[in-house]
Amino acid sequence: LRNSSPAAIGFLAISSVITMSAPFFLGKVIDVIYTNPTGELAENLSTLCALLTGIFMFGAAANGIRVYLMQISGQRIVNRLRATIFSSLLKQEVAFFDKTSTGELINRLSSDTALLGRSVTENLSDGLRAAGQASAAIGMMFFVSPKLATFVLTVVPSLAVIAVLYGTYLRKLTRMTQDSLAEATQLAEERIGNLRTVRAFGHELSEMEKYDNKIQYVLQLAKKEAIARAGFFGATGLSGNLIVLFVLYKGGLLMGGANLTVGELSSFLMYAFWVGISIRGLSSFYTELMKGLGAGGRLWELIDRKPQLPFNEGTVLSQDAFRGALEFKSVKFAYPTRPETLIFEDFSLSMPAGSVMALVGPSGSGKSTVVSLLLRLYDPLSGSITVDGVDIRQLNPLWFRTNIGTVSQPTAQRIHPQ
Repeated sequence: LRNSSPAAIGFLAISSVITMSAPFFLGKVIDVIYTNPTGELAENLSTLCALLTGIFMFGAAANGIRVYLMQISGQRIVNRLRATIFSSLLKQEVAFFDKTSTGELINRLSSDTALLGRSVTENLSDGLRAAGQASAAIGMMFFVSPKLATFVLTVVPSLAVIAVLYGTYLRKLTRMTQDSLAEATQLAEERIGNLRTVRAFGHELSEMEKYDNKIQYVLQLAKKEAIARAGFFGATGLSGNLIVLFVLYKGGLLMGGANLTVGELSSFLMYAFWVGISIRGLSSFYTELMKGLGAGGRLWELIDRKPQLPFNEGTVLSQDAFRGALEFKSVKFAYPTRPETLIFEDFSLSMPAGSVMALVGPSGSGKSTVVSLLLRLYDPLSGSITVDGVDIRQLNPLWFRTNIGTVSQPTAQRIHPQ
């Protein structure tokens, strides 16, 4: 991004300058047609048109390079954002995943990052282009005819107010939509991942109804966005057409008073047209930016979240000091998702180094919880767990787990096609 963006902005400036010079030069072409003698018309017109063709081709090439560079920058941003979020997720404590569904996190990694990436690259480039073109067009309008420009631009402040109100509403709506999509993805991921259980209890129809309710709510939000978008772009389109109509009216009066030539009026009309296009572009930029910020809010929360348990910090025992004597001392524990249900209360267990021990008990008695606490997937509410007399809360969790061999009860299976 650091290498591509300055070059992209440079090409953006070149293409915008050439685009904004077009109405002025085309106005001169019209004046050449109306004012040159018949004998000189063909030669002068050919020279001017050939020159403008070369300039416009150069501008088109600059614009194409700009689009390419910004798209590449956008993909780089999305890739880095996804890598950063994924890295942050893997550092979080297990209790975080107990409270947050996998489907929601996958939705953040996929759709939210893509939306934010487009918002700050391609959309930002288009917004800068629209702002530059609007500024240049307004400046040229005053250069061509200050009276006509002042008359036309009285409508711009009202459009700006409408755009700000619309963008603020859309940002709120986008955040609600992305949250609803995450909930729908969560539901689908959980049900598909546990399809055998759903089928065993005959809940297919009820789960279909639940998912349908989720996506229907997303549809309702989309309808609200469609209504707001229709009203906003309808208003901006009407404003653009009225601007052109007012220019023709006022410009015709000025031409009647010999204060404006045909070429100057034509140039002014084209600049007014570009102002209308640029205003719509800025409106679209603002709304897309609000959508990106709405999606990005959740992403910043994931990136900035600090894990409640350390990831790669703490003491590392030497190989000579690490023997493997384990001891649970008066441990009290309840899972974070069920704090009112105690799994252990004053639980103690001692296991000498080099010994073999089997924990036997009915389902739900806490056998797997002992392993989870030993791996420090959770911390006990009170009491301590020591290894060779050292509290595991003082040890580096990453180093400690790499020295423990585990075989999980639930296994992840991947089916490969034959």
